[in-house]
Amino acid sequence: MIESLFRTHAPAATVLVRLMVGAVFLSEGIQKFLFPAELGAGRFAKIGIPAPDVMGPFVGGVEIVCGGLVLLGLLTRPAALILLINISVALLSTKLPILLGHGFWTFSLPKLQRYGFWSMAHEARTDLCMWLGSLLLILVGAGAISLDAVLARRFRRACGNSRSSSEVGVI
Repeated sequence: MIESLFRTHAPAATVLVRLMVGAVFLSEGIQKFLFPAELGAGRFAKIGIPAPDVMGPFVGGVEIVCGGLVLLGLLTRPAALILLINISVALLSTKLPILLGHGFWTFSLPKLQRYGFWSMAHEARTDLCMWLGSLLLILVGAGAISLDAVLARRFRRACGNSRSSSEVGVI
C-alpha cells in the first residue's frame, strides 16, 4: 500500500513533465503572495470565488507545496491529484464563463474582446497543459529520476521484494 505511493513505471524523460507542471504551479503559488491584489485574493474576489481572503492564500500555499513536491518527484501522485483538482476549479471558474459568454454560478465573466470556444481555448492553453500534465503524473508516477523512485527501491529492498528495478522506473 505505502509502496504504491512511490512506485513508478514512467521513463526518466517524465522529469520534463514534472519540471513543467511543478515550475508553473510553484511560480503561480508564489505570485499569489507577491501580488495578492492581481493574482491572489483580489483576483479571487473579482472572479467570484467565495471567501477570497482565505482561498487566495490557501490556493497559493497548495500550489507552492504541491508544485515543489512535483518538482522533487516526492509523493508525486497525491500532489498531482491535488493540483488536478486545483486546475479543474480554475478552468471551471475562469474559462467556462468565457466559453459560455456569460457568468456561471458565482463566477463572473472577464472583459475580453470576444467570447466562445476560440477565446476560451486561447485563454485556457496553459491551464489545459497543466491539467493534462497533472493527469499524466497521476497515471504513470514521477519517473526514474525522482525521489519517489529512490524511496520505492528502498521500500522494496526493506520488504525483501524481488521485483526487478524496471518495475520501479529505474533505467
